[in-house]
Amino acid sequence: MEGHSTYQPKGKVAQWFESRLPIVGLIHSSAIAYPVPKNLNYMWTFGAILSLMLVCQIISGVVLAMHYVAYAPVAFERVEHIMRDVSYGWLIRYIHANGASMFFMAVYIHMFRGMYYGSYKAPREVLWILGVIIYLLMMATGFMGYVLPWGQMSFWGATVITNLFSAIPLVGETIVQWLWGGYSVGAPTLNRFFSLHYLLPFMIAGVVGLHIWALHHVGQNNPDGVDIKNVAKDSVPFTPYATIKDTFAMVVFLIFFSWFIFYIPNYLGHSDNYIPANPLSTPAHIVPEWYYLPFYAILRSVPDKLGGVLAMFAAIAVLAFLPWLDTSKVRSAKYRPLFRQFFWVFAAVSVGLGYLGSQPAEGGYVIASRIFTVYYFAHFLVILPLLGLFERPKPVPASIADAVLAKSKGGAVVVAGAAGPETK
Repeated sequence: MEGHSTYQPKGKVAQWFESRLPIVGLIHSSAIAYPVPKNLNYMWTFGAILSLMLVCQIISGVVLAMHYVAYAPVAFERVEHIMRDVSYGWLIRYIHANGASMFFMAVYIHMFRGMYYGSYKAPREVLWILGVIIYLLMMATGFMGYVLPWGQMSFWGATVITNLFSAIPLVGETIVQWLWGGYSVGAPTLNRFFSLHYLLPFMIAGVVGLHIWALHHVGQNNPDGVDIKNVAKDSVPFTPYATIKDTFAMVVFLIFFSWFIFYIPNYLGHSDNYIPANPLSTPAHIVPEWYYLPFYAILRSVPDKLGGVLAMFAAIAVLAFLPWLDTSKVRSAKYRPLFRQFFWVFAAVSVGLGYLGSQPAEGGYVIASRIFTVYYFAHFLVILPLLGLFERPKPVPASIADAVLAKSKGGAVVVAGAAGPETK
């Protein structure tokens, strides 16, 4: 699906350079001439928003690293030094801290959009798996970054989460001691987490490059789930059509982001993290950042420690198998009425798990978490495979152009059938 580049250098120097390293031609074919489906909506702008947020996080993180010291006795004070003494340090830190939440907010919308429109189905399986790998790297990066302020929630969050690995038979204790750098969370742990937190974003950038490469090779999905069959009729050039739409969406997202930075910068954080870490004082209620809460609820819903750890990791791993668990031949939920209902139930269950993860692990909260956890896995392992067998999808347009014309004419859809197209 790579766009055919019409770029022809005019100057002799440009021609000489292009014949040896065709960077400009590559950019032209990938970001200007690249054909995109003409029926894309604003849900497809979150890829650009995520790229923007990754750049924002890397730049702000590099600046913060210039002033931070990964040494437990002074780490908390160094964060306060950045906030109070470094020029615009408060702004850079709030950009980075809230940027993590914005990053996850955008990636969840991006993932749910992919699930709704079947963007994981052939030939986009590798594209989807690369996205799951990016998500895993983001989770690891976010967790290690949350430890760096070395407040109460940072310290005890690191203690609880790293202790989970001790449930692994035979090698669990060894893994925990390696993560800690000793026999408890302390200065070596902070130093290791800082090193990995600095390194992982660049690994994310590398996998994002592969993700974009895979996307440009197989082509973008679209709301109708129909591949581009005729480039002239079904698609438009990436620039200016998609570029303008992405730019507008990024500006709107940045306004939303700025509202958090300047008006409620600590809204998504935890007040206990403004108390220096104290190994002798355990917070009343230890909770991770909001974007981990659904998986935290799944972890706590299983009474056995090893079972809880396996369930938590399985909840993420199952996403990688989604292209094969969904047996329906139709991609888009637009033409799958039953799937659409189950999808919104799944979305509600995911939000519900997030709420339950923020509540104490007691009474009705635990019971509700177990019910929601069972449904979470049933959606992937039972409902999706069976829907592909029993659901009767609506007729799918023969082409993107037909879908666009049908929409403009009020709903007449040209359907590709065995006996030829028919109007319904």
